[in-house]
Amino acid sequence: MHPEQLSIAFDCNSIFLYDSNHMILKEIEDKELAEHITALPADRREVYLLADGKLRLSGVSATTMVNNMRANHNTGIMETYVLGQGYIAGALLQSTVKGNDRVRLDIECGGPIKGMSVESWATGAVRGRLFANPIPLSKPVDSFDTSLLYGPGFLSITKILEGSRTPFTGQIMMENGNLANDLAIYFSKSEQTPTLFYLSIRFDKLGRVVGAGGLFIQALPGCPDNILDKATELSSHLSPLGQAISEGTSIRKYIESEFSSMDPVYQEGFPIGFSCPCSKRHYSSYLKALPEDEKKALLEKEDDTVIECLNCATEYTFTHEELESLFQEESR
Repeated sequence: MHPEQLSIAFDCNSIFLYDSNHMILKEIEDKELAEHITALPADRREVYLLADGKLRLSGVSATTMVNNMRANHNTGIMETYVLGQGYIAGALLQSTVKGNDRVRLDIECGGPIKGMSVESWATGAVRGRLFANPIPLSKPVDSFDTSLLYGPGFLSITKILEGSRTPFTGQIMMENGNLANDLAIYFSKSEQTPTLFYLSIRFDKLGRVVGAGGLFIQALPGCPDNILDKATELSSHLSPLGQAISEGTSIRKYIESEFSSMDPVYQEGFPIGFSCPCSKRHYSSYLKALPEDEKKALLEKEDDTVIECLNCATEYTFTHEELESLFQEESR
């Protein structure tokens, strides 16, 4: 299986491993898959200018990131497809911010997935979750058409800029139930920028993610219509990106080959990966701020208290002794 998403609207492989007090990446238990991932080029976001600087292209390879996400969130095939697209989109949206800024993609919808929230940093980290995992399906799905899974809903993009007190949020009503299509529509409507999104995840016959990546192309100010027309035509005939990545093609090689007629000029590159800044210390502060009756209830429990981070599924365990010490600190 190799579903691809292409939308045109023109009108890290770095692995973040921490101790038990921070996010923990779960092991990819399928040894054959793990070996395949290790043999691929590192997950990265690469940025190019096309057509003498008239277009800006960001491309990501994201096979490791999507598989790390799948391992931590324990997602099935359809859940991996939907949330994996969200993670790829998040990595692409990093190109809209810089420094320590971050961007959040939120979807709230009436379909069975209920929505998702994906947050990414300009530095390359991506985290996020599905609101319904597993997706409650009335019957098995026989295609990767996501329109019924989303149903009616809203797509929002929020930029959280360092030093700014007020985040900037834009929102549209979802028109397609197809993330690539609706992201392109968002930029066309909210930012009046002709845009293309391409999200690609390739599964093998066993349902394993063997290749994943995406493209994000935007027209820069003054881009003439004939360049937009050429990009539209070229983009409609791209080779399957997920397949190319699964076969060992780097995202740079893919871009330079597929867009050779538009004279790609390399700008910069960054590692990307699944990473969450959560910590046991963060949740300690949350517990200390609880009302007294809730603190008492936790202390009266026989079992330890376990808190799971929604964005990365890392579990933090607090023993009775730890809770007593935390609450005593708060009462001083």
